[in-house]
Amino acid sequence: MKKGQLEVYNLHKLIQDQTDYTNFIVSEVNDHALRIAVINGEFHWHKHEDCDELFYVLEGELFIDLENNETVSLKPGEIFTIPANTMHRTRSNERTVNICFEKTNNDING
Repeated sequence: MKKGQLEVYNLHKLIQDQTDYTNFIVSEVNDHALRIAVINGEFHWHKHEDCDELFYVLEGELFIDLENNETVSLKPGEIFTIPANTMHRTRSNERTVNICFEKTNNDING
């Protein structure tokens, strides 16, 4: 995908046949990226040291485990922002699709 593109993307079509884990940048806006992810299972614990991360669920139910032993459940149409430098992991019990907004030069640690 190109930065500042003049192109229409259908997010549902980009991942319609995807069943395995995937996470990729769809578009970039200024110094931020719009990512789309398909998850069915768990992603590893990690943190983003220099940026917040916003999740928006399109399909399924996304669970976000936080370092304080809290778990947030997100259903389609719901958003949640994780502050920078917060340990977390995402997981699901079924195929779940979410979009994520974060800085393009985001470094994952953990």
